[in-house]
Amino acid sequence: MQTSPLLENILNDGATPCYICEEALLEKNLQLLEHIQQKSGVKILLALKGFAFTPLMNLVGKYLVGCTASGLHEAKLAKEFMGKQIHTYSPAFKDDEIDEVLDLSDYIVFNSFTQWKKFKQKALKHSSCGLRVNPETSASPVDLYNPCAPFSRLGIVEKNFLHHELDGIEGLHFHALCEQNLDALKDVLKSFEEKFGKYLKQMKWVNFGGGHHITREDYDVLGLIELLSDFKSRYKNLTVFLEPGEAIGWQTGTLVSTVLDIVDNGMQIAILDTSAEAHMPDTLAMPYRAEVRNAGKSGEKPYLYRLTGNTCLAGDIMGDYSFSKPLKVGDKIIFEDMIHYTIVKNTTFNGIKLPNLGVLQKDGRFIVAREFGYEEYRRRN
Repeated sequence: MQTSPLLENILNDGATPCYICEEALLEKNLQLLEHIQQKSGVKILLALKGFAFTPLMNLVGKYLVGCTASGLHEAKLAKEFMGKQIHTYSPAFKDDEIDEVLDLSDYIVFNSFTQWKKFKQKALKHSSCGLRVNPETSASPVDLYNPCAPFSRLGIVEKNFLHHELDGIEGLHFHALCEQNLDALKDVLKSFEEKFGKYLKQMKWVNFGGGHHITREDYDVLGLIELLSDFKSRYKNLTVFLEPGEAIGWQTGTLVSTVLDIVDNGMQIAILDTSAEAHMPDTLAMPYRAEVRNAGKSGEKPYLYRLTGNTCLAGDIMGDYSFSKPLKVGDKIIFEDMIHYTIVKNTTFNGIKLPNLGVLQKDGRFIVAREFGYEEYRRRN
């Protein structure tokens, strides 16, 4: 990850734990997405489920057309901090929230014909209405993140698609990817068109969902532009949306923590002021190994430590990392690529402090944009 050398100079000045998003890196991602919009004619949305870093939402709004929300609270956040198009989808909308959701949403996507028929008359007065479909094809790496896994509740499968209930429906939405390249999208799109292509001529828009790892270094950007351009040439009536989640915040910042103690129980164990369980849950759920700056795998460097969190969960462990020199209490540990799908999943389990939100601005200034303390824990209990 290419981070600013200025970051190294601010670590000793700020309280930890702290997420630090680098404005220049975020804008680099956004500029690539803007390039794809211009070359292909599609519209790209910020998926708040993957990136809800409000201190830099205004920057995102300069490049993308709006946000996708998963319900009322994300829609309200989109309205407050972006103020552009809002596309809202939920597996099921609540009666006591639907009026406010519709008032906020330019586009709304229903997960079933039952929900569509229930809210149809209200929805048609406020929003462009769509249905989520399930193409029943996915190469998602684990079923936890696979919307097309057997018995999935997400989207309507072909056999349950009621073509006679489409009056008022203007769009179709599918989502089947998880941090994947163009080859996976090609397979999903082929299945989508085979199952639901016959309905596209009567639609106004289609949403290709998320999971497009567009800003990853090895992503086939030119191939994506070609695929999207070809699709649009065959369906000239359709506006095409993409809503990549991880691609927005991919490799744009870090989670900085401090070593609080080092204990020995057969190996050196460093206890940090952050938590895998509370602050980087995907490292346990996916699972995956987070990269740590200037650290290697076991055996790569002479000094081995198990990095652990500061909660009572026995499994609150980031992993085993080796370093070139011994760690000491007070050292900073920098977890790379911690801006997407982390802040949105944070908890205050054990009353642990939520990490602050810091911004390294393009001019080199560092600011703590959000600081959290006891009140965040208290108001949730």
